[in-house]
Amino acid sequence: MNRCASPVVNAITLVGGKWKIAILYNLQTEPVRFGELKRILSPITQQMLTKQLRELERDLLINRKVFEVLPPKVEYSLTEFGLSFMPVLDALCKWSAENKDLMQALSED
Repeated sequence: MNRCASPVVNAITLVGGKWKIAILYNLQTEPVRFGELKRILSPITQQMLTKQLRELERDLLINRKVFEVLPPKVEYSLTEFGLSFMPVLDALCKWSAENKDLMQALSED
């Protein structure tokens, strides 16, 4: 097996799926409240967003900060580990933009 295969599988396990990369992308510049994430990521369900955020928090990619106010306020932000993923995300965005037409054609098949 290629020396990189196992680390790549580990990385995909942490950030794979439909929503995790989108969540991380939206947290890259500043903390974001739950409701704002839900609005940005529409049509994600509240249940799915909660599940994905819990997994990202469990995997130490994001922080969850609860403010003791009424109504409750919760903000999410990237951890140092989450921030270390941003160059990978930037490269993925660049690659996607450079291959936009091909990927669009493939998705139409």
